[in-house]
Amino acid sequence: MTTPVLTKRRRPRRLLTTLLVLVVVVLGASATIEHSQAAAGRAAHPMPGELVDVGGHGLHVVRAGEGGPTVVLEAGSGEVASGWEAVAAALADDTTVIRYDRAGTAWSEPAGTPRTADAIVAELHTALEKTGAPKPYILVGHSLGGLYAREFARQHPDDVAGLVLVDARPEDDARRTADLVPGGAGTAALPTWIPTILKATGVLRLGQSVLLDGLVPAGQRREFLDVTASPTYFATQREEADLIGPTEEALRGQDLGALPVRIIARGLPQDYAAAGIDDATGQQLERIWQDGQRRMLTLSTDSRLVVAERSGHLVPAEQPEIIVDQVRELLGKETTMRDNSATAARRR
Repeated sequence: MTTPVLTKRRRPRRLLTTLLVLVVVVLGASATIEHSQAAAGRAAHPMPGELVDVGGHGLHVVRAGEGGPTVVLEAGSGEVASGWEAVAAALADDTTVIRYDRAGTAWSEPAGTPRTADAIVAELHTALEKTGAPKPYILVGHSLGGLYAREFARQHPDDVAGLVLVDARPEDDARRTADLVPGGAGTAALPTWIPTILKATGVLRLGQSVLLDGLVPAGQRREFLDVTASPTYFATQREEADLIGPTEEALRGQDLGALPVRIIARGLPQDYAAAGIDDATGQQLERIWQDGQRRMLTLSTDSRLVVAERSGHLVPAEQPEIIVDQVRELLGKETTMRDNSATAARRR
């Protein structure tokens, strides 16, 4: 009489086991398909630059133009060299332009060291030296890249002729907004393993119209899925964010003297609702961000604020011409300074 009871008890377990096996099989097949599609996509997007050894791993560096100063384009969090394509193409007629992928993203190889600003600045400095990029440098930093550009200027002041900070993250932004978004928002609140698994299993590719909306422009999503989001991409992005605190502390009160600094602030607010943030909190966050842009005017006695009226945070993609204009102004200032120095030397 007990046999039927045991059989009934075993059925749910067998069903669960069968379902788990099916899930594993489906995920395995999806991962295989995603790997194949990404490999084909990378083949369709050949590496435009070269890998430069910066100490055990290669940085993908794209160089264009000739002469100096060299314009160095530093991307924001999760952004890569391809995001600067419009800016680089316009400036290559004027001077040497360097754009690159930070270690662990897109075409660059992962590094064996923590993703601190010190490490990132050291790797960039090495790459510039190895490629023979003419000094001095005009550094253009977008978002998180603005902090790296400022740290580069702090560590190598004699090599820097100017800064263009493109809707750059202020050093006090995280501290001033901690009470408003204590757990982060949007993708910043997700554990790294979630987007990593979504990418590896092809879910991110299938649901890109929803999952990447507001994060990656529609025209760049194919490249993002095939090239940018390398196996170490999401972990690298999170590590950079987690380790930026000491640099923010070091940059508080930064005084760049008379170094030309141009600050480009977005004219359109972020879509905070898409990140799960209510309107009132979003308005407070935007006020703090915009105030932070204006506080950076104290970095130099030669600083100026420009507003990208038609752009949100992704200024390099949405309004690249405003960046080009500001860089060209600094190139003109540097040329004038060199000419004046040469004239003074001849008179002596």
